[in-house]
Amino acid sequence: MSKRNTPQRRHAILALLNEQGEVSVDALARAFATSEVTIRKDLAELEKNGLLLRRYGGAVTMPQELIGEPAQPVSAGKQAIAGLAVGLIREHARIIIDSGSTTAAMIPQLGHQPGLVVMTNSLNVANALRELEHEPVLLMTGGTWDPHSESFQGQVAEQVLRSYDFDQLFIGAAGLDLARGTTTFNELLGLSRVMAEVAREVIVLAESDKLGRKMPNLELPWGSIHTLISDERLPGAARRELEARGIRVLLAPLPH
Repeated sequence: MSKRNTPQRRHAILALLNEQGEVSVDALARAFATSEVTIRKDLAELEKNGLLLRRYGGAVTMPQELIGEPAQPVSAGKQAIAGLAVGLIREHARIIIDSGSTTAAMIPQLGHQPGLVVMTNSLNVANALRELEHEPVLLMTGGTWDPHSESFQGQVAEQVLRSYDFDQLFIGAAGLDLARGTTTFNELLGLSRVMAEVAREVIVLAESDKLGRKMPNLELPWGSIHTLISDERLPGAARRELEARGIRVLLAPLPH
């Protein structure tokens, strides 16, 4: 199966597993006419999503006592914001996609963007990019893994970023402070600021409910930001204040 059939193959693997109770890597590779490496990646992704438990040479159904709450789907607002963001990307662009659920929502919509070069500090973003039919050139920052932000951070990552230049940075925000900029509880701010330094255009993706959240740490000042993509619930007064600062504000319509 080609990459475009990866979801169907994984669905079929789960169906076999539910029917048989256990599956082996070699049998799955033969059944789907693909490599054992590909099957192991499938099993790893399914295990990460809590759908099975890997064991040596294969996988078994998830024990009932280990089954937790299913992962929350990406909200319609984040998907709409991500769609506007993807629409700003030009062919053969060199972009940075920061870690975060809103930025990650861009990935499924990148399949028709030819010739992209994408740098990221997120394993989730990297893995999602590798599933695209038209897989872009993927660059990883490396660095020190931070479990709180689920991303790579630190001086090594900053040095790697400074070795390149990029057309656009797509970055999320935990909070929006009209007086200061984007804010966060995370004290690891260095990499975000280097990302902004090495990109010609900085694009923040944030739902309107991030406005006014009390966060102690300034991540990016408004002077470093070119575009804010939010949703149509962003108050008009906030939009006008940001536009007066020279920020381009794009608002995604929400389903009603």
